[in-house]
Amino acid sequence: MDSGKPKLWNFSAGPAILPPVVLERAAEAVHELRQDGHARDAAGVGMSILEISHRSAPYEAITFGAEKLVHEVLGVPETHQVLFLQGGASLQFVMVPMNLREADKFAAYVDTGVWSGRAIAESEGLGATRVIASSKATNYDRIPEFPAADSYAGASYLHITTNNTIYGTEYAEIPEAQGGVPLVIDFSSHAGSRPMALERAALGYAGAQKNLGPSGVTLVYVRKDLLAKKPAAHVPVYLRYATHAKEPSLYNTPNTFGVLVLKLVLEWMRDEGGLQAIGARNERKAQKLYDVLDHSKVFQAHAQPGSRSHMNVAWTCGRAPEAQREAIAKKFLAEAQALGFDGLKGHRSVGGFRASIYNAFPEAGVAALCEFITEFERRL
Repeated sequence: MDSGKPKLWNFSAGPAILPPVVLERAAEAVHELRQDGHARDAAGVGMSILEISHRSAPYEAITFGAEKLVHEVLGVPETHQVLFLQGGASLQFVMVPMNLREADKFAAYVDTGVWSGRAIAESEGLGATRVIASSKATNYDRIPEFPAADSYAGASYLHITTNNTIYGTEYAEIPEAQGGVPLVIDFSSHAGSRPMALERAALGYAGAQKNLGPSGVTLVYVRKDLLAKKPAAHVPVYLRYATHAKEPSLYNTPNTFGVLVLKLVLEWMRDEGGLQAIGARNERKAQKLYDVLDHSKVFQAHAQPGSRSHMNVAWTCGRAPEAQREAIAKKFLAEAQALGFDGLKGHRSVGGFRASIYNAFPEAGVAALCEFITEFERRL
């Protein structure tokens, strides 16, 4: 379009919006991959990224280059091994307890919503599991107070979900586990959104389809001393982190296209100024939207101040008369879709609306949504 405005503003929770330059370079790589995955400044290899061998030198340059960028751009320390796995974050719900659970020790979890609930359920199927903090009583509208050390003392590990896509809540910072208990984080929906103390986690995992690339790739980073611990004999070889670390993400055929796109996204993040610049932009976007919601006489943010996500903003018609809320919500979504605001319908657990404004989502799109919300309310 001549105005530069896209046909749709993509507020989807994932698979999510990608930077235009990444889409362009990935499309060119589908036609012909170039050395080290670069689309313009290197010689072509004569094949598409979709057909090149994962054992070839050009692909190894991609996967090792992506691994290096995870350390450099995201800030994963060198004490941790980076892995690119498949199966989504949901497979990690199983792999974490399989690999980290110790005999006669329980696994500790903080419950902050649907995805932490699924991780808890998988752990419960494999052994003793304790939920040591939860915000379920308030429909997950906040991050619960981080539990005291004695509540998880002696645990095999402590698991938290650091950003909750459905409810729009987020840890303001990654906490520190005490007593030598390994901290495990699912940081799928805000990975790379701002500087984070990722070194505090013994193991972290993130589905790429929120902020890092396409669906089908899962970023895992795990402290190297944990890789030396042998899991129980019943754990399948494929589901052992050590298996994938020994054959650096090449034990079986990886998602070659997905790893290329992840590498391109990390390069874009680096070129945009890194996490400091990206984090500042994300804070501006989120604050602008929360400001509109907090001053609304109709709409209400779901998450409480202090627990609000910069990536996923959830809200309802909570300030409207109860009898009118359903009709207002339907009208809002219909008008929004007609104007090109796509993916705003909230999850059924919360209802209402949700705007996912990941790294690549432009500030202009947030400004347009804020203008629409204000104008819609004025016309009611």
